[in-house]
Amino acid sequence: MTRKLVAARRTVAGCRPAFWLSVAAAVFGAWALTTPGVAQEGIKIPPPAIDATAQGNSEVAVLAGGCFWGVQGVFQHVEGVTNAVSGYAGGDKQTAQYNVVGSGATGHAEAVKVTFDPSKISYGRILQVYFSVAHDPTQLNRQGPDTGTQYRSTIFPTDAEQARVAKAYVAQLDKAKVFDAAIATTIEPGRAFYKAEDYHQDFLSLNPTYPYIVYNDLPKIENLKRLFPDRYRNDPVLVSEAKASN
Repeated sequence: MTRKLVAARRTVAGCRPAFWLSVAAAVFGAWALTTPGVAQEGIKIPPPAIDATAQGNSEVAVLAGGCFWGVQGVFQHVEGVTNAVSGYAGGDKQTAQYNVVGSGATGHAEAVKVTFDPSKISYGRILQVYFSVAHDPTQLNRQGPDTGTQYRSTIFPTDAEQARVAKAYVAQLDKAKVFDAAIATTIEPGRAFYKAEDYHQDFLSLNPTYPYIVYNDLPKIENLKRLFPDRYRNDPVLVSEAKASN
């Protein structure tokens, strides 16, 4: 299936379908492409004072920060990341479905499972990108145009050390008053991650002209390139490529 066909099929879906479908596609597309983005620009923040110790040659971070399309897209461009998969975390397996999670009543958040090489990038540096570029951590139960607990800012630590690093970093950033408001990010350990439907994977890369992506997510990629030039990779690591290599 060509990328154009994939994009065409996906225009009926979105991180907030009711909103996007209520706007005529042609009108919204023109407006989105000519109007400056309102998403918070990337902010330069200090690295974590406390970081995790590398364990093995592959580790996982699970992060939620609004629509998973943009969060996945950001981390696919981070050097040292070997895979980034969109999915759901915070709720039960039987409710880990896009149309159900959208109700906001499942406990799930749209999340991204980031697999990385700790010899190239640490867990703390993953969090630095997360707080600085991938989303606005001061927004409570929303991100840009998307509202509801399924769009909350949440870190799902996979072990006690990740939880310790995450808590310390939130406290560090709040104390330094890096942001204009207090960080709203929650830390929820012990939660399983469930992969999202295939049509959500690699969405940003496959649909770079989709209005939602242009307006909300492409600026994040530019901010990553600007703020982390030493960690930016031009060619994203795609889920489809990771499958092929396994």
